[in-house]
Amino acid sequence: MMPGGPRNARQMQMMMRRLGMTSEPVEGVEEVVVRTKDKEHVFTAPEVTIISVQGVTTYQVVGTPEVRGRGAGGPATAASAPATPAGPPEEDITLVMEQGQASREQAIAALAASGGEPAEAILKLLARRGGGG
Repeated sequence: MMPGGPRNARQMQMMMRRLGMTSEPVEGVEEVVVRTKDKEHVFTAPEVTIISVQGVTTYQVVGTPEVRGRGAGGPATAASAPATPAGPPEEDITLVMEQGQASREQAIAALAASGGEPAEAILKLLARRGGGG
């Protein structure tokens, strides 16, 4: 074994487990969009891996993005993002969908009903599931 680290995949997996690190590929990813204030980085058919290290989860996206200005994307932007500009931020919608185990529409409705507060929206969705109200 070389002093620089593991030489094969099995040794790498064992070392990762010892450090409390897990890695899981996400299959069938069609597209990943990273939106900033003025640009969109669109990855088509990227390799996505979820990496967890001591309770912190990171998504690794590997691919070559198409970078375009926001609002200048035309039909592609409108087709992929049905939320209106006055709607809740995309990261809030995603968080409520994941944590509240809800569809996109349910997440947007819950955010609207909670004044845009993601934590309150998640609690409302979970309360509906758990006890009917």
